[in-house]
Amino acid sequence: MSTLTSVEALEALYGAPNLASTAKVADRLTPPYRALIAASPFLVLATVGPEGVDCSPRGDQPGRLITVQDDQTLLLPDRRGNNRVDSLRNVVRDPRVGLLFLIPGSCTTLRLNGRGQVRVDDALLYRLAVDGHRPRSVLVVQIQEVFFQCARAVVRSELWNPDRFVDPNSLPTAGEILSSMSQGEAGGPAYDAEWPERAQRTLW
Repeated sequence: MSTLTSVEALEALYGAPNLASTAKVADRLTPPYRALIAASPFLVLATVGPEGVDCSPRGDQPGRLITVQDDQTLLLPDRRGNNRVDSLRNVVRDPRVGLLFLIPGSCTTLRLNGRGQVRVDDALLYRLAVDGHRPRSVLVVQIQEVFFQCARAVVRSELWNPDRFVDPNSLPTAGEILSSMSQGEAGGPAYDAEWPERAQRTLW
């Protein structure tokens, strides 16, 4: 088995990126990049800490998922979740963050790298409240680079093709997984049965 262990070896294998791969990179939001962010209801937040790396999903209505404060600053409210705070725990120790935006129906994705701060200013929390429910905190992201990703990954996966959608009934449920992992102390059929109502009641 051959393993590449240097940047030089990688570059020798792949060659230099073409103009289309480099000309799209900006250090701030351009009008097209603003439009892509405004259309996205879902992103993946990548962070790194002493224990390793983490990727966490974030979702909300387009335009509410993340707020553009200015061309170099984004505001990502932390809505209700499981209180693990894996991402935020990483950010307070290492501010490097990466964001990947997805847009349903579009094969274009948007990648953004920068540095984050976890803020709890009252005015900021109030500004980003939904139906009176304020986020617990806000991740303020200072943009270092932003660029669109070529569409090949989404095209190859047929991500938005409804004919390729997986039947949820063919997958293990959250209750089944929890029950198995906890030797029956958590999860189970009741967890699954109660989840839809609990989710709607605790979204914010």
